[in-house]
Amino acid sequence: MPFVETSITIKGNIEEIYPIVKDMESYPNFMESVKSVKVIERVGNTTLTKWETELKGKPFNWVEKDTFYDEEYKIEYQLVSGDLKKFEGQWTLTQTENGVEIHLTVDFEFGVPMIASLLNPIAKLIIKQNCDSMLAAIKQQIEG
Repeated sequence: MPFVETSITIKGNIEEIYPIVKDMESYPNFMESVKSVKVIERVGNTTLTKWETELKGKPFNWVEKDTFYDEEYKIEYQLVSGDLKKFEGQWTLTQTENGVEIHLTVDFEFGVPMIASLLNPIAKLIIKQNCDSMLAAIKQQIEG
């Protein structure tokens, strides 16, 4: 199973940055690859969100369950349905002396074992690039 992790440091305060990361519905406004994020259901500290994205010109869509741990500045997500067999990970924010470090992980798996060995390395690279792009977009949104 491919695993991707990346991080970025953004100037600012965690109390100001966490709500921007948490507001996934606004991602299409400043992330080129994210076409739509819709909250289907909101219960307590969890949401069901429907994502429509584009990776390398191809549509990539799914529904995920997001769990928000506001006191820890952490968001965990897990695939409910979509184009992959497994798609889960977390956003973790940590205040540092240089700003806020945002750490993003993605653990994913294709549902077809025969092609997984061929596609996993390519998909891992594409998802890593997309994660880096998402973090850079958040940084640009906050820092200007």
